[in-house]
Amino acid sequence: MPTDVIEAVPIPLIVVDGDRHILELNGPAQSLFGAAMVGRHYMTVIREPFCVQQVEAAINGRPSQAAELRRPIDEKERIFSLTASPRNEAGAVIALIDQTEAHDAERMRSDFVANVSHELKTPLTALSGLIETLSGAAQNDAEARGRFLGMMAEETSRMSRLVSDLLSLNRLEDADVITRRERLNLCDVIEAARRSLSDHAGARGISLVLQGCDAPAFLLGDADQLRQVFNNLIENAIKYGDENGTVTINVTREDHAALLRGPAIRVAVTDTGRGIGQEHIARLTERFYRVDRHRSRQVGGTGLGLAIVKHIIRRHRGWLRIASKVGKGSTFTVLLPAE
Repeated sequence: MPTDVIEAVPIPLIVVDGDRHILELNGPAQSLFGAAMVGRHYMTVIREPFCVQQVEAAINGRPSQAAELRRPIDEKERIFSLTASPRNEAGAVIALIDQTEAHDAERMRSDFVANVSHELKTPLTALSGLIETLSGAAQNDAEARGRFLGMMAEETSRMSRLVSDLLSLNRLEDADVITRRERLNLCDVIEAARRSLSDHAGARGISLVLQGCDAPAFLLGDADQLRQVFNNLIENAIKYGDENGTVTINVTREDHAALLRGPAIRVAVTDTGRGIGQEHIARLTERFYRVDRHRSRQVGGTGLGLAIVKHIIRRHRGWLRIASKVGKGSTFTVLLPAE
């Protein structure tokens, strides 16, 4: 195969001669294995037994199958589909197609189905047990019936929140859905979220303090989606903050934010809770990831709130930053392009 043709192919290609030595590596293959591999036996770069079998089959003119080749690259394992074809002369041409993203997507889909099934199974199991009890021993016990009906309402509400969050996340992940862009005062959006959560905060003795809204903070965005962002962030701060503590929402304006390359509005939501370990912070916006699964269920969390927040902020071309220290509370900072 001519060298210029090999170099024109965007996937890694390895040309092997009849003596099993590497004749050529195109640019992508050199990035994987290094140009110094030319002239060496191909097994210096491909050692997996099933992959070797397919290369040998191609060299010997027999049919071969696709095989999986795994390589650690930049601290991440990459997964390639290896195919080997006979050359016109002796030897074979080995092609590698990167399947890492497809594997990751399949893993995420599998994890998502498992998580949804688990999240729905818990309240359904509880409901089933309560219904069985109400149909039997407790059917004539008015006090127990009232208590069990309250528990059933709570479990039903949990499932309803989960389904609502799943639908929200699905809409946000749909690339065809266009986010509305209207001129709005972000302070009005945040104040509406603060007011709607004031009773919830009061029940835990938490003060909600809004700072920096003496003047408007204008941007272009979707008011409903941004309201959802700050509802989630403030509600989380109330749920996971200490009782009788404070949740501070601080709004600042920046003439030039390096991350956005222009004017920005920064909103920091800070609580006085127990904080989050550094090992958890990078994963907090993953769907269904929880630092404390039991406590999250106790306070009514679905495990999807921060995933929704992340997607909405991305749709508004913004950034989310999380800072926390165990025992010192947490700060969730949203950076959005200003008008």
